Amino acid sequence: MNPDSPLILALDTTKIDEAKRMILETRESIGIYKIGLEFYLAHGKAGIAHLRQSCGDFKLFLDLKLHDIPNTVSKSAHAVAEIEPTILTVHAAGGAAMIKAAVDELPKSKVAAVTILTSLDSTSVTEIGFAGSISDLVVKLAKLSVNNGAAAIVCSPHEVALLRNALPSHTLLITPGVRPADSAANDQSRTMTPLQARQAGADYLVIGRPITASSNPGQGAASILASLTER
Repeated sequence: MNPDSPLILALDTTKIDEAKRMILETRESIGIYKIGLEFYLAHGKAGIAHLRQSCGDFKLFLDLKLHDIPNTVSKSAHAVAEIEPTILTVHAAGGAAMIKAAVDELPKSKVAAVTILTSLDSTSVTEIGFAGSISDLVVKLAKLSVNNGAAAIVCSPHEVALLRNALPSHTLLITPGVRPADSAANDQSRTMTPLQARQAGADYLVIGRPITASSNPGQGAASILASLTER
């Protein structure tokens, strides 16, 4: 694992061997590994323990996007506290009490609040009942989250500069929806290149398929990391 790297690799798989291979092939370029709902539902905490035993310890971004009543989220956060995720995600739309419930149960972890999913565009946001522009919604949800203890915000790279000005300087900004210039957008609607996202003020970049679907994931990760120093 590269502690100086701002790259978070999304291990979006249900296959332990595939996740293990990705960690071992990319660890020189990756700072944190993201394990999401599909892997966690398939293998749980035991699966994460197996990866750590097989690959060596690594920083864990546990991307469960918790969104439920505060009591349920409190118990859920307590249940994962023992594996000490570096970051655990919740949905900001769950509200102040829900966010605080997660924060209170995770003194050794950072709670990251997800604002508006990067797969959603303005039409999608209107369809699900939100009023106002995406930018306004993101700022409102981010402020709510930080005011209730969230240490990080997950947002589109297009909202990073806006949030950097609106939030305390110590707030970590984590951006999915990051794609190298030669990669397909897939199901992401609001994207930037890794360099653009970093220049906008992102602390961490979540990248999945441009690395994991590459014929050489290690080389792909190294190339993206190197691109962050280009001028």
